[in-house]
Amino acid sequence: MFRALRNGWRLLRMAVTFARHDALFPLETLAIAPALIAWARLFAARRDTRRPGERLATALQELGPSFIKLGQALSTRADLLSEEVAADLARLQDHLTPFSGEEARRTIEKELGRPIDALFQRFDDVPIAAASIAQVHFAVTSDGRDVAVKVLRPGIEQAFARDLDLFYWMAELVERTQPRFRRLKPVESVKAFADVVRVEMDLRMEAAAAQELGENFGDDPNYRTPDIDWDRTAQRVMTLERVDGTPIGDRDAIIAAGHDPDAIMKKCAEAFFYQVFRDGFFHADMHGGNAFVDRAGCIVPVDFGIMGRVDEDTRGYLAELLVAFLRRDYRAVAEVQFRAGYVPQHQSVEMFAQACRSIGEPIFGKPSHEISIARLLAHLLRVTEQFEMAAQPQLLLLQKTMLMAEGMGTRLNPTVNIWELARPLIEDWMVSHFGPRATIGRAAQDLAQGLRRLPRLMDNLHVVAERERRRTEDALTAVVRGWRTMVMEIVAVVALVLAAVAIIATWSR
Repeated sequence: MFRALRNGWRLLRMAVTFARHDALFPLETLAIAPALIAWARLFAARRDTRRPGERLATALQELGPSFIKLGQALSTRADLLSEEVAADLARLQDHLTPFSGEEARRTIEKELGRPIDALFQRFDDVPIAAASIAQVHFAVTSDGRDVAVKVLRPGIEQAFARDLDLFYWMAELVERTQPRFRRLKPVESVKAFADVVRVEMDLRMEAAAAQELGENFGDDPNYRTPDIDWDRTAQRVMTLERVDGTPIGDRDAIIAAGHDPDAIMKKCAEAFFYQVFRDGFFHADMHGGNAFVDRAGCIVPVDFGIMGRVDEDTRGYLAELLVAFLRRDYRAVAEVQFRAGYVPQHQSVEMFAQACRSIGEPIFGKPSHEISIARLLAHLLRVTEQFEMAAQPQLLLLQKTMLMAEGMGTRLNPTVNIWELARPLIEDWMVSHFGPRATIGRAAQDLAQGLRRLPRLMDNLHVVAERERRRTEDALTAVVRGWRTMVMEIVAVVALVLAAVAIIATWSR
């Protein structure tokens, strides 16, 4: 009861903030707590000429860090919001007013257990960047290395915990009261969002992610990650190599530095492919300011707080889907979705293929450089309700990353399609992983694993059989006891009846 009252009050405050920016439409669509929404309309702004997505982004920015992160997550949900609103939320800036350098120093000293002067020769009090969860300071270590030090905001964990409780409460309310939204799995989607945020607020996890990604590209001259200084890293502090390079989103600066934007774009496409399809572990926040091109032309990503994982089955599904769309084979597109279990079996494959054609043809009828896979996915999500498709929260990060990769590619060269650059790699991967030889190899491997497990299975069968034998014996014993008891009770009753009859007969004489 207390939780409902607390979150109801917070929902009202959120609705009023939305109303002041004329952005109540998401809450109106969800149709939860209509009385609160009606009251909030009294505060609604009038004649705001901005687009709905711009108004919503401003409201989320005002509500604080967790709402900014939520807005960025919603930028992939064109199935919940319109494509235009999703695009505006994708541009939602994760920039907040920085906290003081003195506060950052206190956090560092508390976390690392040493004074700043023992850790760094120089520490810049003015941060180079300040986001919703943390900010970054440049420094020079005591042994003379240039580093970047990331420090969490004071009290950010408690603030997110409060907001996440509200998000869960709203999602539960939607699932209970709005059956039409259950296929979108609101509670599961909030959980996926919470998992991402929880990792972001432990900088040791971010450091581990950076190192894992770097090891995956250990032999690649075109892609690397900054070195982690583990001695100066803790839960609320992370220290890593300072990257000296050109922001990958600045085409003019890249050309001025002597790099070929087309070559950089090809490296981006290859890195994206290897992360998603080869490793199943990818950088999920790859906007233009989160990667640099160093002097040697190597791409160096930064900010590893948001990472994604994709299992092998999902990788195969994604590869088949992307290649089928690029080939404009809509029957194959439909069959892939049915085989993956994303479309219920009672739906028509032919009708779904027709819907996919209606989505793909307007896009693929354009010149190659104007083709937008991100827009295609957004349209695909729009037909989900018609075909009762369940949402796939585990793919939300990947959808967002594809959107960012496409935008970054467009800035580097608007006349080249980044997906066409990755297509040969995807097709080769499909052959090596799903071709006849790969299929036979997997079958042989499964058979070998099965044979290796056979002795253990036989032992387990023996144990199970023995357990079932004992259980059967116990059951039979219980039945026999039950029958024996019942027979004894019947005999006792009959004896009592006969005795009573004999007594009555004796009295009657």
